Amino acid sequence: MLDGAGWHTADAITVPANISLIFLPPYALELNSVERIWLYLRKRFLSPQLFSDLSAIFDGCCDAWNRVVAEPGRIASPTDYPYLRSVRTS
Repeated sequence: MLDGAGWHTADAITVPANISLIFLPPYALELNSVERIWLYLRKRFLSPQLFSDLSAIFDGCCDAWNRVVAEPGRIASPTDYPYLRSVRTS
């Protein structure tokens, strides 16, 4: 998925045949699956904490991510958009 940010573009890139690029409309953060995951992480695990330093932030983010991926279906739930169902994955 590409959100059109300038740093997500390249003049020359080879996309493998088994990869489908999905371009999101401009300024559509609510459609970006990664943004939905970050929202869940912040709301559920990261916001109620005050981190002492950068290392604690990294540790907290890694812990939150590990807790999310340990929950079956958790990542699929906030990222299940109808427009993604039409993309072939095989």
